[in-house]
Amino acid sequence: MAELTFQVLVELMRFTSLYCHPLCNSSPTSACRKKTGRMPVVAGRLRDPDINPCLLESDASTRCMDEYNYDKERCSAHFLKYKNCRKFWNSIMIQRRRDGVKPSMPTAAERDIILQAMGKMPY
Repeated sequence: MAELTFQVLVELMRFTSLYCHPLCNSSPTSACRKKTGRMPVVAGRLRDPDINPCLLESDASTRCMDEYNYDKERCSAHFLKYKNCRKFWNSIMIQRRRDGVKPSMPTAAERDIILQAMGKMPY
């Protein structure tokens, strides 16, 4: 019975992210999660196009930073585009919240329709 309880505890720890892979030899940190291949929940949500409306702009700025060896001056246009994207979709979200529309952030499909109706990228 004690073995069964220990196995159940180990399984529980795996699902609550308290478990660290044996190859890690450390506490459950982000470094350990990288080795086990798990993505943190917050990072997963940021990669979701339904939640993050500025995913393309974010990726473009990250790519630019990688290309130019993290020289921020060379990537300022990408940063500005990302900042304007966030401002635009934040204003849409605030307006939808005021109007009582749920969810307050439009889904990716709804955002495509909004952008097509505008005719051009507002940012």
